[in-house]
Amino acid sequence: MPKTALLGPGHTVVADPMLSLGDLLRDWLPRQRWFAGKDRPVTELGLLSMTELFPGCLHLLVHTGHSGPPIPAGAPDGDCYQLLLGIRKHHSPRLGRALIGRAEQGPFADLAVYDALQDPRSAQLLLERLRHPGSAGPLCFENDPSVPVPGGLPPRLLDAEQSNSSLVYGDEFILKLFRRVQPGINPDLEVPGALAGQGCRRVPAPVAWFRTTHPQEATLGVLQPYLPDASDGWTLALRALATGDDFAARAHQLGQATAEVHLALASAFATGAHDESRRTAAAMTERLDAAAHCVPALKPFVPGLRGAFGALVACDPGPPAQRIHGDLHLGQVLRAGREWFVIDFEGEPSRPLAERRGLQSPVRDIAGMLRSFDYAARQRRPWRPEWARRCREAFCGGYAARAGWDPRKKHGLLRAYETDRAVYEVLYEARHRPNWLPIPMAAIERLAVRGD
Repeated sequence: MPKTALLGPGHTVVADPMLSLGDLLRDWLPRQRWFAGKDRPVTELGLLSMTELFPGCLHLLVHTGHSGPPIPAGAPDGDCYQLLLGIRKHHSPRLGRALIGRAEQGPFADLAVYDALQDPRSAQLLLERLRHPGSAGPLCFENDPSVPVPGGLPPRLLDAEQSNSSLVYGDEFILKLFRRVQPGINPDLEVPGALAGQGCRRVPAPVAWFRTTHPQEATLGVLQPYLPDASDGWTLALRALATGDDFAARAHQLGQATAEVHLALASAFATGAHDESRRTAAAMTERLDAAAHCVPALKPFVPGLRGAFGALVACDPGPPAQRIHGDLHLGQVLRAGREWFVIDFEGEPSRPLAERRGLQSPVRDIAGMLRSFDYAARQRRPWRPEWARRCREAFCGGYAARAGWDPRKKHGLLRAYETDRAVYEVLYEARHRPNWLPIPMAAIERLAVRGD
């Protein structure tokens, strides 16, 4: 990176910025919802690139190295994170929550450092960058010229738990910034763009996006239309459970919408042969063994779970492999009016990008949604297994009506993918929400003992 960078009139960086930022970020990063290494101490912190987007706002890509429990097979040893940092002499009280700290040494000594995404001025200037294609250092801003984006839209940062950060502009557009960055085009840009070309209206199309060319090509953010009157499927499901309303009709429609997206994906991208059962079973078993090493509560169930994966080899291979959503659940779908929309095609952020962009069985998405119905049913006591069963049946019925094949007739295949999903959930909850761990563990016991 350049030796110098301007920080507005009168401020020039002539030394390593990490002298100022290193200690602040080591303390701040692990406390962020989107930081993936909470259970692994940060042992190294390095600057990969730094670009001044506009006076007083820096765009950074930083590399973190970790120690601690082993990471899943295929995952990188460290992580790259995207940060937008504001630097100013006097920190405004209205940005209290955004304050990261005041640098004590280095080129930013005595200056306040804050999360610029929480600053309305910085958020508006970021939108201006997206409205006008161009570059800033290694950063490239691009857009769809057929979709006008007005200026001056008021920004607000969403508070919802997620692995990225999202800004809504005037209830018209939403900008997702990928916090954990991997080299290559992100599926959340690639897939919606391809589906728009197929005329699929179940997925909002990209309007603008930006990427970096250094240290490697990578997608950094995507702007899409925002659906202000939409509710996500998770909220709607919990509301139905609280009021005693039936959700089966909506689950049936959601199954139809999912099948439509899968069909459009199969047309937009190349498809492969039928799933390679032995390789898939081996990968699932490897993930199980790694998860059991991290979560001892899994160990008693490992033999039964391996049986689910082993049976995959003798199963009907099911539909051909294709591009899929990769992390489908009730929180990834929106209902506006009487229609379902599918969002967030990033896939499981913990998996390597090449794997998330690869061809997989559509049964993986189906299993993810079926597990989500179970999650919702367990949010209220007493548990509502009949509610979850009706939703599962209705979803599969709706999917079969559009796709031309019935997931319920692929029992062994569906059980293997549900088991793999439940193992992922156990590892996720153990790391991020220990109080939720009993939910996937109940499914683990069911799948290992009874094989339902």
